[in-house]
Amino acid sequence: FPAEIRAPAGTLPGVSSFQLHFADHDILTPGDAPNVLVAMNPAALKANLADVPRGAEIIVNTDEFAKRAMAKVGYDTSPLEDGSLSAYNVHRVPLTTLTIEALKEFGLSRKEAERSKNMFALGLLSWMYHRPTEGTEKFLRAKFAKKPAIAEANVAAFRAGWNFGETTEDFAVSYEVAPATKAFPAGTYRNISGNLALSYGLIAAARQADLPLYLGSYPITPASDILHELSRHKNFGVRTFQAEDEIAGVGAALGAAFGGSLAVTTTSGPGVALKSEAIGLAVSLELPLLIVDIQRGGPSTGLPTKTEQADLLQAMYGRNGEAPVPVVAPRTAADCFDAALDAARIALTYRTPVFLLSDGYLANGSEPWRVPEIDELPDLRVQFATGPNHTLADGTEVFWPYKRDPRTLARPWALPGTPGLEHRIGGIEKQDGTGNISYDPANHDFMVRTRQAKIDNIEVPDLTVDDPDQARTLVLGWGSTYGPITAAVRRLRAQGEPIAQAHLRHLNPFPHNLAAVLKRYDKVVVPEMNLGQLATLIRAKYLVDARSYTQVNGMPFKAEQLATALKEAIDA
Repeated sequence: FPAEIRAPAGTLPGVSSFQLHFADHDILTPGDAPNVLVAMNPAALKANLADVPRGAEIIVNTDEFAKRAMAKVGYDTSPLEDGSLSAYNVHRVPLTTLTIEALKEFGLSRKEAERSKNMFALGLLSWMYHRPTEGTEKFLRAKFAKKPAIAEANVAAFRAGWNFGETTEDFAVSYEVAPATKAFPAGTYRNISGNLALSYGLIAAARQADLPLYLGSYPITPASDILHELSRHKNFGVRTFQAEDEIAGVGAALGAAFGGSLAVTTTSGPGVALKSEAIGLAVSLELPLLIVDIQRGGPSTGLPTKTEQADLLQAMYGRNGEAPVPVVAPRTAADCFDAALDAARIALTYRTPVFLLSDGYLANGSEPWRVPEIDELPDLRVQFATGPNHTLADGTEVFWPYKRDPRTLARPWALPGTPGLEHRIGGIEKQDGTGNISYDPANHDFMVRTRQAKIDNIEVPDLTVDDPDQARTLVLGWGSTYGPITAAVRRLRAQGEPIAQAHLRHLNPFPHNLAAVLKRYDKVVVPEMNLGQLATLIRAKYLVDARSYTQVNGMPFKAEQLATALKEAIDA
């Protein structure tokens, strides 16, 4: 969908679309090419036709194919008449007219009735694929619960579309897709988007930590959904603050962290740039803070509604001085829930800001998610400082704010107002232990190295490798490339090609066994939606000839495209 608030109706920039992929097995991507395209107007047809394979079904809303509408997108002749669609099975359906006719009894205006034509189309598709209707009708009634007349009108349009498929002779063939029961463990499932999963994960993390959740944020695409969702859950102790700008948002969140909350700020790449000084302050203060970056196309304003993975190096190094920050990246929309818990674990255990790098593809995409049992969630409870932790040479007991845990190197977390635990905060370098302001060269060197060692020694799981055939080529991914990479690997293995796959969640620090994994393979290929940022890190740290395969077109990889590139790497 476009970034404009309202692009001109009927134009190519104004086309919004949603692609649905379902099968009798687990789904990894939205699909490379649709089997059915529903084109509501000429612009929708022209914008999407290149992705439709020959022989596919195209349903066109003939009510919108007037000469003027076609000319607006560059059609000199009607594509429905000039033979340009002869390679497809074209179904001409007056969706608008049929919808208005079906809703006559509801007393709606023509404009109001027209809005339900997408439900008519959904009903027709539900008939084509023998999909049950009860769930859709239940959803519509819940969605428009405050407007029962609109709810029933949409249900009526949906049923009319289903009945049209049942009675018309134009749709002679229908399909039935078996349930994907083998792909999912037993449990309770719901559909969830990446941003919704992140929201739920943050709430769950706060509950498991027994801390209030505080979000300090400024609205920005594609991260704003998290602010909207969390603001609905004050009953779980969630406080949300919509700040006047990005800097105020992260500043408020950091203040909440100092006050003992699980603190979060959400943004995208441009906002990260504005927050960078405050994130550096969080590094210096050594307080837990989650920075959720829903990546989008850049630089600058870039492509607000398109996806990209180009903020990795920004998250790693985009602050002045030596300011190391852990980086965690979810792989799927549902995995955003677990990634939020993992990021919170690291932040709370090691008293550090943590970057969680999602992207627009995960944020807006959705998939089935198994609702976890409470006893499956990690215990994230923390121990606040309650009294003195150091004894001076004269026997006096004092509180040292930078006296570290010997295992984690985390400093104590002291709540403001706790008697005897008063201490200095601020961005000027602190003396080891006492927390006093220090300009001593040796102390600064020690503190810089200690902060780095704390991040380097964070406990993360070893990297697992999927390699059933002892391959010579490894494909290494991170973040949302998991689905396309896995689909491509499956295609290659089905053709008898040996290839190994590994996927990184933890990008700083890397898993401790990553060096050993990389050395096992002759070739390492790293697909990314940037110009090779992870590959650059891998090459620099491990001296491995990692080969980049990249795209930055605002779209996720297609499985077939990746399979072709990986086959070339295997054969090279």
